[in-house]
Amino acid sequence: MPGVVRVLILADTHLRSDRPGWLPDALTEEMRVADVVLHAGDVLDRGVLERLGRQAAPAPLHAVLGNNDGALVGILPETKVVDVAGVRIGIIHDSGRSAGRALRLKRRFPDCDAVVFGHSHEPMATRGEGDQLLFNPGSPTQRRMQPRPSYGWLLVEAGRIVDHRIETI
Repeated sequence: MPGVVRVLILADTHLRSDRPGWLPDALTEEMRVADVVLHAGDVLDRGVLERLGRQAAPAPLHAVLGNNDGALVGILPETKVVDVAGVRIGIIHDSGRSAGRALRLKRRFPDCDAVVFGHSHEPMATRGEGDQLLFNPGSPTQRRMQPRPSYGWLLVEAGRIVDHRIETI
């Protein structure tokens, strides 16, 4: 893929296929321009996972198991590493306590340029050990203590992250 690759980052969507409601319209539109979609867990069920995959298409969807994804055990991995235009991105749902997070994620994903995670619903982007980007997009559907629901973008080109941002809805 020449040029900038747009990586849409989601986590903690907490949607159920047997209940009404879906992603906010603004985010649905954003999925149409993504080249890759990463989901850091708490998808909840297979129907939602399949719908997300259809919505992302033709972009690939890479997702990991969250603590509320009991219905997806054996379908989604607990962690995953993807290569996007020469950038290695680790994905995990729960990164653990904030104390020691940077070192813990560097040990878990030693060869990754970035680690995407969720669980807390608290958006953040910071540099960790060895300049590894630690990125939590927050939640587009359950803001909890945050002022607005959120999701994230990584822009990747020629083996490096050229931009990263958290968007609010």
